[in-house]
Amino acid sequence: MKYYILLLLAFISVNLSFSQQDPQYTQYMYNTQAVNPGYIGSKEALGFGLLYRTQWVSFEGAPQTGTFTINSPLGELKRMGLGLSIVSDKIGPATETNVVVDYSYSIILSEISRLSFGLKAGVDLLDVDYTKLNIYDANDPQFSQNVDKKLQPQIGAGIFFNTDRLYLGLSVPNFLNSKHYNSDSLDDVNVNAVAIERLHYFFIAGYVFDISENLKFKPATMIKAVSGSPLQADLSANFLFNEKFTLGAAYRWDAAISAMAGFQITNKLFVGMGYDFQTTDIEKYSDGSYEIFLRFDVFNKTERILTPRFF
Repeated sequence: MKYYILLLLAFISVNLSFSQQDPQYTQYMYNTQAVNPGYIGSKEALGFGLLYRTQWVSFEGAPQTGTFTINSPLGELKRMGLGLSIVSDKIGPATETNVVVDYSYSIILSEISRLSFGLKAGVDLLDVDYTKLNIYDANDPQFSQNVDKKLQPQIGAGIFFNTDRLYLGLSVPNFLNSKHYNSDSLDDVNVNAVAIERLHYFFIAGYVFDISENLKFKPATMIKAVSGSPLQADLSANFLFNEKFTLGAAYRWDAAISAMAGFQITNKLFVGMGYDFQTTDIEKYSDGSYEIFLRFDVFNKTERILTPRFF
């Protein structure tokens, strides 16, 4: 039964169109640059980020995603930001890699608030190896030729507003409805089309409350809208203890519940881990999903690292 599920999953993912094409993140608040380029305008430090997600563990051909981000403020007033995002997403026979440059410009609204406008521009590289599938009809022309390093451009944008406690963001990581093909001929889209990238709209928001001197509470949400797919909403609640230890829980509407823990090892280094339990039937065939993430910030001014920001 598992092999039939794998074949169906892979076929939907790489054939015709699939609405959930962008990688799925549970701890998106620690990987915001990949979703919204405007975020890099909100930081005053050189920042590095690593995230690895393995989804539906024990499910053969399940998604695996690795993300690397780097960003830095530019200029004496630090109104501009420049960054690089590299995302590798693997599911079944398909591997998709995005290499994107992020740029932002910020309008300083007050001593504690700014509005940042961000742009993404880069390339998307797709490989599909059909030999990894257990194909019923070996002569099916749909699977006769692998997809080898198919390049497509990527252009996206985002707006990000933040204070020292509040953040709001709206973004579209890729405006291009790109098509991937398994041959050089574009005459017959029904035969040669492998995937059609659809627009993903992201809205993120969060606020940090001081419960006590040593405890902060941050409720947050991410709403994702994709053409042809139900609206997806993530609701989360994170607690920060003594500026060091973070515990949190989240709920993805009709999909999963999750928990996370993180530790501020130094004022510059934060590491954490998240776990998802699927609330759908797919949990019968998997052992949940895991995320491991790391964030490293290099500050120019010592006073900026005394209380690391909670987003």
